[in-house]
Amino acid sequence: MKIVLLKEPKDKDSGPDPYITELGLYGFEATLIPVLSFEFISLESLFEKLSHPECYGGLVFTSPRALEAIKICLKENSKNEAWSKSLKQRWNTKPAYVVGKATASLVEEIGLTPQGEKSGNAEKLAEYICSREKPNSSALLFPCGALKREVLPTVLRERGIPLEGLTVYQTTQHSDLQESLSSYFSQQGIPASIVFFSPSGVKFCLQHIQKLSGDFINHIKVSSL
Repeated sequence: MKIVLLKEPKDKDSGPDPYITELGLYGFEATLIPVLSFEFISLESLFEKLSHPECYGGLVFTSPRALEAIKICLKENSKNEAWSKSLKQRWNTKPAYVVGKATASLVEEIGLTPQGEKSGNAEKLAEYICSREKPNSSALLFPCGALKREVLPTVLRERGIPLEGLTVYQTTQHSDLQESLSSYFSQQGIPASIVFFSPSGVKFCLQHIQKLSGDFINHIKVSSL
């Protein structure tokens, strides 16, 4: 049975994509098709804020992309030096709240210690933060995407915990998406199942998939995560 997974492959350096591996164990032939591209923005503003840890009570990360933005900043020698010499140590006196293991791993890569990675989603992380932070304390710095969900900011705002968001990336359609989908359907035929991994994936893919599938669209099982 053929399955299309509308997501980025896992980083090659970290081994095979777990979805491909797991589905293969059950006899499914899964194919990954990247849907999204990310444009990083406001990086100078981001590092300016990171240069003043005394102004904040900690950090909040709900997306690996936010950590990628920081890592791009640190590619500059002067910024990397400033981070390594003092900023990293100063931020390590404050919490770095994260959702999920992937984001936690990236936090560790920049030399910080993640907290809350077992929370699993933004709502549970918000509750975790509320259990540890006092109302009206210093703001938590929240590098995020343009399409961030409002669950975490809303919960913290209702509890009186200041959060300073900064949009550091925006989501766009992957430049090869339509070509990749057309190639798959022409070579592999109609898949038994298609899995969407984000609302943006539905937005960018659905119409093209309907066109490629034609009258067979109702034969495809559609799932979302």
